[in-house]
Amino acid sequence: MSDIPAVEARDLVKVFHAKRLGEVLALDGVSLCVPAGTTLGLLGPNGAGKTTAVRILSTILTPDAGSASVLGHDVVTDADAVRRSIGLAGQFATVDENLTGRENLRMVGRLCHMPSAATHSRADELLEQFGLTDAANRPLKTYSGGMRRRVDVAAALVARPPILFLDEPTTGLDPQSRIDLWEVIEGLVEDGTTVLLTTQYLEEADRLAASIVVVDHGKVIAEGTPAELKADLGTTVLTLTLADESSAARALPLIAPLAMKAPVLDGTSLEITVDAGPKVAAEALRALDQVGLPVAGLVLREPSLDDVFLSLTGHKTEAEKEGDGTGTPPGGGRHSTGSKEKRS
Repeated sequence: MSDIPAVEARDLVKVFHAKRLGEVLALDGVSLCVPAGTTLGLLGPNGAGKTTAVRILSTILTPDAGSASVLGHDVVTDADAVRRSIGLAGQFATVDENLTGRENLRMVGRLCHMPSAATHSRADELLEQFGLTDAANRPLKTYSGGMRRRVDVAAALVARPPILFLDEPTTGLDPQSRIDLWEVIEGLVEDGTTVLLTTQYLEEADRLAASIVVVDHGKVIAEGTPAELKADLGTTVLTLTLADESSAARALPLIAPLAMKAPVLDGTSLEITVDAGPKVAAEALRALDQVGLPVAGLVLREPSLDDVFLSLTGHKTEAEKEGDGTGTPPGGGRHSTGSKEKRS
């Protein structure tokens, strides 16, 4: 097997010029590497630079500095070879809603200059693979959002590219449609496809990605496997629920010395990351009992990528704040007492 990475970016920089804002630094030295046959999750909030990176890697944009390659082909000097190697499914469906599912896939085959017989057989194969055979002859405007996204991903695979770029593929989907698409992506990787997935859904990155690069404001702020990122945070998350918000605020300075990182205050709850969960829980209960602050609830759990992201950035992803099914409710006053403020 070749040692050449399927996808590699080195110190990518991209600056946009806006009339009102002046220069906007979308990417500020982003580097990443995707080994063949794996999935890398590019994780970050809206405006972090994820889509800009994908557009450079897929030759839509040219970097202002740095370099990138796909299967060893430079994205600037060998763009045609790059485009022959990739499939791209963006944030919004690019299929024609007036055509049927089968007609959309056949049209993509013709655009890729595939023989007619091969186009027809490939379209039927993908319709079956994506669970769309029964709806194959219906116009896309009759499809659900999840079905349209599956057609969009299928369209990116018509020419059998070894590398697939998925830019927030499940944005706007209901939970079941999201899970259905996750299963399709997992099947593609099992069959040898290399996937670069951008997402702001933490659960999505945790399930699909062998490794993760976290970006915020155009910079890489962390990278590793999901397990490694969670291990860096601590082995246990301890959540203490107090009687009211005033009690929680009073408890904060008593609990903070027990935490590995700054505590998170969320209404009546305090959340800290620790290495020795049961031991620290007992110490926390004693400290609060000494000042007459009764605990209404106590939970010990393993850390999640939600915890990692909040710790790294000081704020939630847009998906979390909207309460989109990742397990985090919308709104709320959750914040890290030691984190930087969110920049707009």
